Amino acid sequence: MNLDDPARDRVYTRCAQAVSEAGENREPLFLARLALLLFEQVGDEARCLAAIDEALRELPEPSLSAPGGARAG
Repeated sequence: MNLDDPARDRVYTRCAQAVSEAGENREPLFLARLALLLFEQVGDEARCLAAIDEALRELPEPSLSAPGGARAG
């Protein structure tokens, strides 16, 4: 049930494009909606909760060179 590398790259690329299309203000809403749609397709609460925990655990710090990565406080 895992994606092979080429499929993962295509999905990642399309997701990145969609995030850009959504725009900075709607990015969190888009990502939450996408997650909910995917959770429905997975259909397994334990797997969905485990994926949330794994994503949070593996979340990198924003790059200082990325747009919006270093915000003045």
